[in-house]
Amino acid sequence: MRNLRFRRAARTSVLGTAALLAALSLTACQEDGSSSAVDTPSSPTAGTSSAQPENGAEAPAEKGEDTSGTDSASSASGGSGSDSGSGSGSGSSGSGDTQPAAKKPQGGGDAEDDGPVTLACDAKNTKVTITPVSRPLNHMLLSITNTGSGICNAYGYPSLRFGEAQSVPPVFEDSKPQAVASIAPGETAYAGVRTSSADGSGEGGYSTKDLVVGFQGRSGGFSGASANVTLGKDAYVDSSLSVTYWQTDMENALMW
Repeated sequence: MRNLRFRRAARTSVLGTAALLAALSLTACQEDGSSSAVDTPSSPTAGTSSAQPENGAEAPAEKGEDTSGTDSASSASGGSGSDSGSGSGSGSSGSGDTQPAAKKPQGGGDAEDDGPVTLACDAKNTKVTITPVSRPLNHMLLSITNTGSGICNAYGYPSLRFGEAQSVPPVFEDSKPQAVASIAPGETAYAGVRTSSADGSGEGGYSTKDLVVGFQGRSGGFSGASANVTLGKDAYVDSSLSVTYWQTDMENALMW
């Protein structure tokens, strides 16, 4: 009996020891396994982010790293391309903004002029002469020759004042030409002058060697410089004194 108890006690002690050893062994294995499963992280390389992109995503920048330079460069590059494109598109105008075109004056005058301004003929740009003619009777031929450097227009008809006359003689209305008599430098315009009636029906006749010739302007009315003409011999004038419009043809001036 005593031996049986001793054996049971010895077996229980052995089993307890074995269980203890097994527990210690299991604990050691777990610690070893846990220790071996954990890797020591390697030190990250300086200037390189330790985070890796997932699914091709761009890795986030490290703290303190400035990415604005790249973005700015990209924006500048893109903007430059856009600007150069618009520059080529607006090259014909030379500017991106549309500027109204300035309206230039025509013919050296105001913007509304159709061409260069033509001066009216007067004593400053013409040479004035008057000569008697044999036909028709009691007529004289008044001539003005352009001495200027440009065309002048002989508007209307001349104003004649023989001697001390106080009025302008009337004009033959039927002698009015279809266009104003324009004379180039060196050319001549003419007007016929009936000094007195051929049948003696005129009144208040007198003789004189003095004559003042006046000129009409573009808007009508006598203006500009007048010419003082000295006749070679006395001219007799009466109430029949009349004059034609300026003509470019001598024969047309002596028809009246």
